Amino acid sequence: MNLLTASRPATLPRLKAEFVLFYLIAPLLIALVLPPTMMFVALFTLNAVGLALLNGTEGVEWRELLGGFDQLYFVELLAFAGGMLILCLAVVYTAAPDAAFLLLRTEPGLMLAIAIFYPIASALPQEVVFRPLYFRRYGAFLPGGRVGLLLNAALFSLAHLMYWSWVVALMTFAGGVIFAWAYEARRSFALAVVLHSLAGIVIFAVGLGIYFYSGNVQRPF
Repeated sequence: MNLLTASRPATLPRLKAEFVLFYLIAPLLIALVLPPTMMFVALFTLNAVGLALLNGTEGVEWRELLGGFDQLYFVELLAFAGGMLILCLAVVYTAAPDAAFLLLRTEPGLMLAIAIFYPIASALPQEVVFRPLYFRRYGAFLPGGRVGLLLNAALFSLAHLMYWSWVVALMTFAGGVIFAWAYEARRSFALAVVLHSLAGIVIFAVGLGIYFYSGNVQRPF
């Protein structure tokens, strides 16, 4: 089965409406209207809707998400983690030096919990919504190649608009390009999840979690 196969053309009008509502309007409403205290409820609801949509996508079988483990190479993952560490250190010492290694210094237990649960509670559901759902259900009318990866990354970054932070915007865009590449070019959902997990763990360990936690959600006015 071709991983790029999308839903039948006959459903395109409805799929386009879904796409706009899910990837454009919903993030904007969360960022502009929803109270910060409702963030987790909204994100949980969006993830649930995304899972339901993927489950209803013709030709998609859940066991497909279990593939791609043959694309996990230790040296490659180590290089990615090292690159993330260097990047995050540069960002934290430029933008918020007092936050450097904040959790490791003050709450190592919380940092350990994040390292354990972030891959399952955050990286995995985000990857389901932004990679298989995005490319498999809506791929018929979306651009492919590099433009497709950039569009996917831009919408992934838009989903984090609620933080109203240039640090979050740039890092999620860059991460989105890499995760989309892992899923599309390498045909590995597992690689996308692992890379996303490593990125998130490094971000919180270095101290950039101050930009990515619920208390930083804000309204622009």
